[in-house]
Amino acid sequence: MLHLPDSFFITGTDTGVGKTYLAAQLVRERRANALDCVGMKPICCGDRGDAEALHEASGGVIDLNTVNPLWLRTPAAPYAAGMVEARPIDPAQLLDTFQKLRIHHRQIIVEGVGGWRVPITREYAVSDLAADLKLPVLVVAINRLGVLNHTLLTVEAIQARGLECIGVILNHLEPRGETADVPLMTNAAILGELLNVPLVGELPFGGTLPVAHVAAK
Repeated sequence: MLHLPDSFFITGTDTGVGKTYLAAQLVRERRANALDCVGMKPICCGDRGDAEALHEASGGVIDLNTVNPLWLRTPAAPYAAGMVEARPIDPAQLLDTFQKLRIHHRQIIVEGVGGWRVPITREYAVSDLAADLKLPVLVVAINRLGVLNHTLLTVEAIQARGLECIGVILNHLEPRGETADVPLMTNAAILGELLNVPLVGELPFGGTLPVAHVAAK
């Protein structure tokens, strides 16, 4: 089984794919194993629930505004939310917060906002943020019809940017039904064949990753 790195960036094939659920679980379980791990959500749009979940998982050792240095109240992409609220977004603020966290904590799990190419400003996207953080990238995808295309495109885009994609987590957002669903039954096997990065594991509905994935390399 693949062990995840000390610090890494979590992106998704879309919004609402379970990035926060996974990130909070990994932070919480690493801390339970006496590892100095904290979570960071550089940008929240809409409510602040994702950041609050990571703050709780981090055991309160960092304040909420450090977990989430930029909170836009408008539930939209950061670029759109910034325009609606007339708030210029300065990526340097996000990078500075990360660097300060890195001085005090050995492991940082950073959760992106939305998918890989979501615009933060006109000239700066989530992909640029991950590149500036210089972190390997883990992709979260939902096990459903369409995941093959979305996952392959996301991994290709990460690698085209010259970044390391450490693998893909296939997330189940619903319990398995009794009726046979061909995509849900075959997606994992096909991704395992087609991806040039590891299919790190499947995250069952309401479940956890195997312990081997929680520890750092």
